[in-house]
Amino acid sequence: MKYLAMAALAACVFTAHAQSLSTAGTLVVVPAFGEVKRTNDQATITLSVEEMDKDKAAAASRVNTKMKQGLDIVKKADPQASLKTQGYYTYPVYAEEAPLPPGQQRKPRVPTSWRVGQSLQVITTNLDSLPKTVAAAQSILSLNNLHFGLSPETTRQLEDQRIAATYLNLNERIASIAKAMGRKLGDAVLDTVDFEGSGNYSNRVEATASRMMMAAPAAPPAPQGVAEPSFEPGETTLSMRLVGKVRFK
Repeated sequence: MKYLAMAALAACVFTAHAQSLSTAGTLVVVPAFGEVKRTNDQATITLSVEEMDKDKAAAASRVNTKMKQGLDIVKKADPQASLKTQGYYTYPVYAEEAPLPPGQQRKPRVPTSWRVGQSLQVITTNLDSLPKTVAAAQSILSLNNLHFGLSPETTRQLEDQRIAATYLNLNERIASIAKAMGRKLGDAVLDTVDFEGSGNYSNRVEATASRMMMAAPAAPPAPQGVAEPSFEPGETTLSMRLVGKVRFK
């Protein structure tokens, strides 16, 4: 009870002191945040094939044949999908060699085999058929990467909602600040709204998701009759930050 009484007394003193201060013409910088969530409606997958052979031409020929077969399968399973060759590589494979004694020079190395591979990026909004498409492609190619996100069209549609949510948060914060200062909301005049959250008065934080592509050996193609995989698209959160300047009359 003693501590509660002291806290109540401190609150009363602070309120009286705040109300006694003159806030006319005060400029207040108010940061605000808003976000919207939406279930992902787009998938980006990476399919690949890799072969290794002593004969470089033989390895390349098998890769080319399998990728063509894989392309035909994907196009047939999902005609609306966007396809793009992600990469093609050919590099030699050498046998391990023991360290040479001091003073001896190593002879030019000769490749023992060649590793050849190619990757295909597939972007689709047909998520209902995605497991079937992937299973069909895995009979020839390997699934190396899978990423869910929002399509550009959905992102544009959410822009209005994201701006509205952020501006609403700004108004709520201004109302709370006015109440804490013992002022009426009608006394606050919005001077500046910066939807980029930039300026000397704002610490701008940009979250960028960077993805690194690593050249790793592809897994061997799955056997015929691959069972359909199970995918959960999840959801994406789009956020926005703004900074407003409010001046009290």
